[in-house]
Amino acid sequence: MKREAVVTGVGVVAPGGIGAAAFWDMLTAGRTATRGITLFDPAGYRSRIAAEVDFDPAAHGLDEQRTARMDRYVQFAAVAAAEALADSGAPLAGVPPWRVGVSMGTAVGGTTRLDREYAVTSRGGADWVVDHTATAPHSHLALMPSTLSGEIAELVGARGPVRTVSTGCTSGLDAVGYAAQAVEDGLADVVVAGAAESPISPIAMACFDAIKATSDSNDDPGRASRPFDRHRNGFVMGEGAAVLVLEEASAARRRGARVRCRVAGFANHGNAFHMTGLRREGTEMARAVTTALDHARRSATDVDYVNAHGSGTVQNDRHETDAVKRALGEHARRVPMTSIKSMVGHSLGAIGSIELVACVLAMDTGVVPPTANLATPDPECDLDYVPVTAREHRTDVVLSVGSGFGGFQSAVVLDRGE
Repeated sequence: MKREAVVTGVGVVAPGGIGAAAFWDMLTAGRTATRGITLFDPAGYRSRIAAEVDFDPAAHGLDEQRTARMDRYVQFAAVAAAEALADSGAPLAGVPPWRVGVSMGTAVGGTTRLDREYAVTSRGGADWVVDHTATAPHSHLALMPSTLSGEIAELVGARGPVRTVSTGCTSGLDAVGYAAQAVEDGLADVVVAGAAESPISPIAMACFDAIKATSDSNDDPGRASRPFDRHRNGFVMGEGAAVLVLEEASAARRRGARVRCRVAGFANHGNAFHMTGLRREGTEMARAVTTALDHARRSATDVDYVNAHGSGTVQNDRHETDAVKRALGEHARRVPMTSIKSMVGHSLGAIGSIELVACVLAMDTGVVPPTANLATPDPECDLDYVPVTAREHRTDVVLSVGSGFGGFQSAVVLDRGE
């Protein structure tokens, strides 16, 4: 019998909502979490706004030792993983640790700590020769993206396949897709999968300022993220984490777990084109969609909801619109498609997993979240983006797509399974 991967638990740390319930309440209300940056002084930056997480590690059970060791993004992941495991209902009971895996994604890893420690060792950049004795004991961990998966593996006692995925802004989708493959291929019976990011730091904001990818609507932060709107002018940086517990389907049912959905299909393709640019026609994203649907044994007309990448940049939104039309044909005009980045910003590698949690909750509740701030549609973005207000809509099959710097194009299909 073919092995299948199902989702039995979710956890999320997002701007405006820590925990799945608070997160979903914010999304369905159409509230935005964007504000002026408070994590550092953004004076002099082109973009001075972001979607920050109001996060107190102690309030979420992280002691001083773990907080000192973990960078901010790893702290997010630990809290999200704890919620996902609790939501799943003891998925590790009776499972040998060799059959438990971890698959976590991040695009920029320990940027927050590296930025802070460099400022300390160089006296704010004044010294060319840095004082290594001023560096905090755990600073080396920020250099290793594998720290994220290592910490989560230690948290859950995983001794099976443990990996860190870093494919830019598709990392969160890819980490879950690879986790599902590990279950399908018989490499693990339970995989804790997701992604985390904390990129709201001076160096990261400066990098995106340089290429003018982020919005400079500093005077109106709540409306700055406007995917598919004629007046969009870039994405809003975000942060956060999301974790999903994936289990082999028959084992999950035997233990009486609540099966929330099946990870039915996954695919990723590169465009071999440009580090940041996109071909308008969206051929590679369309191919990722059709490949993922084939993996799921689903047709284009089966798709009930599309969770868009929807970053809010001019080229991405048009590229994605054309890709979905190419992949779904005429059905693309009948299916609702939304971008939650309009509310929680773009948390780079983490956003794909955060969006997958939103997809799971949309299936649970029969509601699709809106694309906030979509007031003046771009005539070249002419699909049903569910503007401003959430919509009741039964969802049995969800398609979530992502696009990342480096030419990465990914798609994940969730469904209710058998």
